[in-house]
Amino acid sequence: MPPSINFAPQRHDENRMHANNLLRSIKRIGTGLSFVIFPIVFVFAFSVHPGLLRPHLLGPSELILRARGDGLLQFAHALVMLDTALLVVVALHFMKLLNHSSGAWAGFLGTALAVLGSLALAADKGALCLTMSALNELSDTEFTNMMPGLLAIFSKRGWLVLLWGILLLPIGFGIQAIALLKSKSLTRWQSLLFLIGVLLIGTPDGVEIVNLTASILLTIAFVPYGIQIIRSEYQEVVANGARGGPTHR
Repeated sequence: MPPSINFAPQRHDENRMHANNLLRSIKRIGTGLSFVIFPIVFVFAFSVHPGLLRPHLLGPSELILRARGDGLLQFAHALVMLDTALLVVVALHFMKLLNHSSGAWAGFLGTALAVLGSLALAADKGALCLTMSALNELSDTEFTNMMPGLLAIFSKRGWLVLLWGILLLPIGFGIQAIALLKSKSLTRWQSLLFLIGVLLIGTPDGVEIVNLTASILLTIAFVPYGIQIIRSEYQEVVANGARGGPTHR
């Protein structure tokens, strides 16, 4: 009687390979979607700000009154708070892209600053913007009585001074953009739009038309790049199939 052949180890290896390939696919598609979604969210968020075509710097009291009762603006701020998670994905992707180039240290430093800035942005939207939605049902008298406390919050008093860490976001991404430009790790036109966009995105409140322009530049640069990342997964699957290798189904 011929000896029996145990196919269990081979089957186990195939299952493990399939699981690893699936995980790589999810990571790659998720990264690509991050590049597509995050700038579009910024475009939407800045486009719904009141007084977009009448730019002027706003003080704390004006910011408070602008946010009061504006459900669409509050929704946009909620989206931006969630969008910060995608900014972290983008920063980590660029660090990996720069890892084997002359800009490796710049990629690491830029990522560290961008991640800290993203955390500050999430805290900023939560502390200064989403809290305003809880006050929508207050009467004018009740709201007026709360103004001293709101002014203290919007003036970033106490530990809220840490919210100025939001400035680390454009600084970090700016460092990455310069490194990408010098190392040619990203196409020149995308790196330039990235650099210009991140330098303009930090324009102060009240001049959101500039922030909107910056977001559009980032969208032009990153949406095609994100689609390219997603499509590269599809092309890899097709290539594996043509070679008779494992495919993701």
